[in-house]
Amino acid sequence: MVVLASGSPRREELLKKLCTEFLIDVCEEDELHDEKNPERLAVMNAKIKAETVAKRHSGAIVIGADTIVVLNGKIFGKPEGIKGAEEMLKTLSGKKHEVITGLALVAGGKTFTASEITEVFFGEMTDEEIKNYVATGEPLDKSGSYALQGGATKFIEKIHGDWSNVVGLPVCRLRLLAKSAGVNFSG
Repeated sequence: MVVLASGSPRREELLKKLCTEFLIDVCEEDELHDEKNPERLAVMNAKIKAETVAKRHSGAIVIGADTIVVLNGKIFGKPEGIKGAEEMLKTLSGKKHEVITGLALVAGGKTFTASEITEVFFGEMTDEEIKNYVATGEPLDKSGSYALQGGATKFIEKIHGDWSNVVGLPVCRLRLLAKSAGVNFSG
């Protein structure tokens, strides 16, 4: 049995590319915020999610993921309300940033981890464009205050790396991690 330790509909859709049958069990543990290394922080939070949920599903293969946005070493998680989303988007406007997803897979009582980094290049956004986008509500529950697959598409000039990572679950990296753990997803 495969369990996704996330309530994200985007992660659920992406996991279906690897595995058609799985359960969803959302981890309610608090995430860490005090780690200075963004890549390590994402992996640590993914590990917390996967290991916490694995305790409830003996013998299952449990997948945890955590996605963060990083600009010049500063970590952008989910925004604090409308003003927070607007400020994040103003800061990202016209700049290149990184999207980092930490992965953790618990299988056979062992935890395997990996991470994926994708560069995203935002075009310049006007204050009005930012306000209009934030007013849709879409940015309010997203790291970095945007969704590549949603309304932010019009602001993204290009990406270098795995697009599914920016959406929240790097499918190829997860497949390789699973292989290294001796897990072969079917379906």
